[in-house]
Amino acid sequence: MPRTLGGTVHVVGAGLAGLAAAVRLASRGMKVVVHEAAGQAGGRCRSYHDPALDMVIDNGNHLLLSSNHAALSYLATIGAADTLAGPPEAEFAFMDLATGERWTLRINAGLLPWWIFDARRRVPGTKAGDYLAFARLLYASEEKTICETVRCKGALYDRLARPLWVAALNTDPKEASAALAGAIIRETLAKGGRACRPLIARNGLGAVFIAPALRFLGEHRVEVRFGHRLRALARVEREVTALDFGEDKIVIGEGDGVILAVPPVAAADLVPNLSTPSEFRAIVNAHFRLAPPASLAPITGVVNGTVEWLFSFPDRLSVTISAADRLLDAPRESLAQQIWDEVATIARLPKALPPWQIVRERRATFAATPAENAKRPPAETAWRNLFLAGDWTRTGLPATIEGAIRSGHRAADLVG
Repeated sequence: MPRTLGGTVHVVGAGLAGLAAAVRLASRGMKVVVHEAAGQAGGRCRSYHDPALDMVIDNGNHLLLSSNHAALSYLATIGAADTLAGPPEAEFAFMDLATGERWTLRINAGLLPWWIFDARRRVPGTKAGDYLAFARLLYASEEKTICETVRCKGALYDRLARPLWVAALNTDPKEASAALAGAIIRETLAKGGRACRPLIARNGLGAVFIAPALRFLGEHRVEVRFGHRLRALARVEREVTALDFGEDKIVIGEGDGVILAVPPVAAADLVPNLSTPSEFRAIVNAHFRLAPPASLAPITGVVNGTVEWLFSFPDRLSVTISAADRLLDAPRESLAQQIWDEVATIARLPKALPPWQIVRERRATFAATPAENAKRPPAETAWRNLFLAGDWTRTGLPATIEGAIRSGHRAADLVG
């Protein structure tokens, strides 16, 4: 068991996992220093000014659900509990581009899923029994894929299950972990509509998750050092004794602790014999500077298109395409036009391409396959004062905002 530390805790990495750890420790009165290699905090969950659009956009689009208790607790702590927006009930708009059909999935609030017996609430072309068959994922083997566990055919799979799994796991269901899919079901659909209400950062990821956290840390006298890349860890027996940042070295004294909240590739370079995921999947995001029509839903799921999810913000339309390795080498201009043609159809807008930006994240998340999931390490390490955080660690969830924040909280609890 890790010992309780009472000195300074050095959090290496100011992505969501690192910020969550630092905030949790600071709220308990502990002395914390955050080290970040980049010039800004947030990692993949950040906003920035894009010169091509001349506006602030998010690095990617992220959807939370009302069951994400760690993320909601984090936002409450940093004073940003009221910054997420969403419908009062669990409602999800969809459109099938192949048929032109539109529908809204409406999940009732209680635990008994009577919504699957109501044709007006469920996916068109499905029956109640189709949904019950997916309960097999709740007890899925760690070694099985989704499509080895349930039937990956039919209207329910095409119009709901596949879009959900691809978005949550960033991996095609034919190779994605059934156990991770089951974890999503247990925390959302199995708990009823109260756990499934969609929430988005309407004012941007930076304004919701990052800026309030940095303000909170500043108010608690936490130093955040940007441009401070960790080069190496010095170790003696089972203790980390120093952090080597190249130009300076920080001695880790008795009672100090270290939380390593960096990407898996960086962690593997720093920690000997550390098992980490080594296979990754891409995400492509597209942003269009155009005010959406008032009738457009905040989030629209898209079937039979390149677009998978369309997000409506006050000043722009944004698209997310997961498991998108196939699009990494596509010409930017033709890809932007292809995506916009679909967006224009969904939103009933003119086909003329507005100002746009394409953001391709080549290594957005680890590949959520059974093999890669098995490589995820726990928060504890072989060194008594070194702990890990990140959505790639063993959180029990795919690589999500909720998983990242839970990992930060876990590491902070082990330290303090």
